[in-house]
This record gives sequence, C-alpha cells and structure tokens, in this order.
Amino acid sequence: MGFAAMGASAETVKIAFIDPLSGPFGPSGDAGFKQWSHAVSEVNEAGGMNGADLEMVPFDNKVSPKESLVQLQKAIDRGIRFIAQGNGSSVASAIIDAVNKHNKRNPGDEILFLNYAAVDPAFTNEKCSFWHFRFDSHVDMKMSAATDWIAERDEIEKVYVIGQDYSFGKAVASAAVGQLEEKRPDIEIVGNELHPLGRVKDFTPYIQKIISSDADAVITGNWGADMVLLVKAAIDSGLEAPILTYYGGSLGAATAMGEAAVGQVMQISEFVENYPTTDEQIARIEDFEETYSENDYYYHRAYNAVHFLDMAAEMAGSNDPVDIAFAMEGMTYEGPYGTVTMRAEDHQVLQDLFVSTFSADVERDVEDTGLGWTASDEARIPASATAPPTSCEMERPSR
Repeated sequence: MGFAAMGASAETVKIAFIDPLSGPFGPSGDAGFKQWSHAVSEVNEAGGMNGADLEMVPFDNKVSPKESLVQLQKAIDRGIRFIAQGNGSSVASAIIDAVNKHNKRNPGDEILFLNYAAVDPAFTNEKCSFWHFRFDSHVDMKMSAATDWIAERDEIEKVYVIGQDYSFGKAVASAAVGQLEEKRPDIEIVGNELHPLGRVKDFTPYIQKIISSDADAVITGNWGADMVLLVKAAIDSGLEAPILTYYGGSLGAATAMGEAAVGQVMQISEFVENYPTTDEQIARIEDFEETYSENDYYYHRAYNAVHFLDMAAEMAGSNDPVDIAFAMEGMTYEGPYGTVTMRAEDHQVLQDLFVSTFSADVERDVEDTGLGWTASDEARIPASATAPPTSCEMERPSR
C-alpha cells in the first residue's frame, strides 16, 4: 500500500475542511480554516508531505450534522481522503459514523478524520474509532483543570454552570457537577442551565439569574457567538464572579468584554499567546497575524494536527490514510508548549493545558484591544494530570 501511495506522492494531497463558514458560527469556522491553511503552507514551504503539496478545501456545513454529511459526500466524490472538522460535537459524531461506514464499504479508499476542536469525551471512549484522531483535549480533561482551580479557592462556595443544549454542553455540565462533587463536595451548584445553540441574541436574562443565585464562580463551555454574547451580557450586567471558560478566546470575545473583564475571565487551552515559548513559535504567530491581519493566532492545535499528519506520512513513507493512521498511533513530539502525544489506545492527544487569565499586562494583545491572555507557570497543568483512562475498545483494520 505504501509503495503505491509513494508512486503518486507528487500529486496534491487535499484536506476537506468541514465547518461553519456562514451564519452565527461562521467566524469561528473561518478562523479555523485560516489556521489550517497557514499550517499547511509551512509544510508546503518545507517540501510538502513526502514531496506532495497539501491543499485545504473548504466546505460550509452551517454547523449542521445533516449538512455536514452532504458536504462529506461531496469531499469523498472529489477524491479527498483527509477530513478536518472541529466546531460542534454533534457534527463530529455524525462524521465519525459516516467515515466508519464509508471505510468499511470501501477498502482501499479509506478516509481519515482529523478532529481539532470537537471535544465530547465519547469520541475517544465508547465511540472511539481507528479512523478518528482528536487534537484537542476533551471536555473532562479541560474540566479537570477548571475544577482544580476552583477547588483551591475556599472563598468559592457556589458555582453556576451554563452551556449550549447539545451533546457538548451536556458533557460540560456533567463533568462540572461530577468533578466538583469529588474535589469540593461542600460546593453548591446553584444553577445548571442549557440554552439553545446559536439562537439566543441577548443573554441578559440568563446573567440576571446567575447574579440572583449569588454564584461565586461560573463555568461555561460556550463557543463562537454564544461565548461572545454571554460574556458581553455578563460584563454589561455587572457580574463580578470569575468566569471559567473553554473558549473565552472566541473571535470577538475580547472586544465584547473590554477592560471590565480583566482578571475575571479565564480560559482553559493548550496554548497561551503570552506564555514563554520558542523563537520559532513566536515567528509563526507573527507570520500568521501578518498574513491574516483580521485574525489573532488561536487554533494552535491545527498546527499540531498538520505536524502530526506530515510526521506520520514521513514515518510511514506513504501518503495513504491507513499507513498514516498506523504511524500516528503513539506518536510524540516536543512542541513549543511542551510534549504532545497521540495516545494509541484511543487516538486522544495528551498535552499540557493552561488556565490563562484575561489581562491588560500583555505583550501581544488580541483584536487590537490592548488586552490579551496570559498564564503563569503555576497555571500550567501537565498532561499527566489531565489524562483520564479510556474505555475505548478499538477495532483496527488488518494490514
């Protein structure tokens, strides 16, 4: 298989990017596409993947599982064998099922799913698949960092959980309640609320309920427009409790928050723009932000995904998805923010996480606000502390 693939290595290898590129979550998808495109350009400038250029091909799924399957089939019909997606776990779930079915029915024409942001824990547990690799830490891993932060603060006695009403939001709520009960059983969950995905235009009524609950801290997994509008309502309404987010760095959030959110809003992520790193990484950030002046560097995991893809192809001596998948299992490299490992058992990335804080004391700001994200060494959580066991029982293809 590898020999045949190498024979065609001069051909362009295309990656279908299936994410929202229009509608309320369009800015999130567009930002992701730009980061993937920039990462791909680095590989191409270095000689390509086994000599083949990489090309990102955008497909707008409008964050709809049904539309995603339509776009996936279009990509398959065009001969594309690598899929990138991240915004929406409901979408990722549908893609995993479709990829599994396609590969079972089409041996020799398999496709590989590179997930960079859909973090439902099921995807690397009971729903794990040989054809799926996740490059973002999942819900439980990020919640471990958030609840550790809360558990260390005795002044926090009441917590309000709010999120989007679909699989991801429900997973965030479940993880928050379960982990807080284990680490701080004295804490009272004074609110556990789900709202429609992408339909709320004004979160003020939700924020008023949070204020009325006397919550000492808020946890949310909201992303995209729902993140921006939630924090805007919180700041405008005078909410003073710390807000722990998964995606506080969503495009537009910094502008919506402004200086009033300094020291109040935190984000759990694999990357912090103002954390000490390598000269090469600083150059990468600066080049991206110069190339895409309307966007800040955010999806570092897109670079991890492309780096792993290129490294696995080189190790396999092949650009075939099956060969690459086998090579990627257990792969490790020293990244600019620590060691990154693709766990072979479930295809879940293991990486250090940071609890970063929205700050005015930054070298690199976001959205030209003069504000940005920073983290201390104490706010860095090693991969080993956020790596839960997996229930995955993966079926691997024969070679």
